[in-house]
Amino acid sequence: MKRWPTALPTPAGVFLAEFSSRGLARLHFPGRRSARALPVEQLPLPQRRWATRTARALERVLAGRPPGDLPPLDETGTPFQRAVWRALRTIPPGQTRTYADVARALGRPPGAARAVGQACGANPIPVLTPCHRVLAAGGGLGGFSAGLNWKRKLLAGEAKAGHARMPLKVR
Repeated sequence: MKRWPTALPTPAGVFLAEFSSRGLARLHFPGRRSARALPVEQLPLPQRRWATRTARALERVLAGRPPGDLPPLDETGTPFQRAVWRALRTIPPGQTRTYADVARALGRPPGAARAVGQACGANPIPVLTPCHRVLAAGGGLGGFSAGLNWKRKLLAGEAKAGHARMPLKVR
C-alpha cells in the first residue's frame, strides 16, 4: 500500500508521519529522518488535511491537553493489538493504568498484561494513541518505544496542564 511520509514540526521536535489512503498509518518521534518525506503542500488533498489534523493533535498532546479531532487511523495489527490501542485512547490525559488494568478492561485476565505490553510496544501511532499512560504494576514506568525520557516528558506535560487528579508516579 502506498504511503505518503511528511515531516511535522512541533515545539518538541520534528515528527515523521506516514499516511496511507485510509489515514495516519505511522508516527515516528523526532530523530527519524526520511529522504522520502514530502512537504505537506505536495501531499494529495486527503493526506494534506490529515497532516494538518495530526499536527494540531500532536501540539495539543505535547502541551498536555486531549488531542481533539484525530485524522482517520490506519492501524494495521492483530485484532488484539487494535483492541488495546482503542482502549488506550479512552484513558484520559493525566490518568494512568497498569498493563493489567488494560487487560481487565478488555475482558482478559490480569495475566494478559504482558500481551498488553507487547501491543503497546507495537503501537504505530504513539503519542496520539497514548501508550505512555500505561505503567507497570506498582507504578513503575515500564517501557516505551521512544525511551523513558519521552514517557516522563509526556506524563509530566499532562500533569503540568492540570489533568492529573493526583501526582503521577514516574519512576
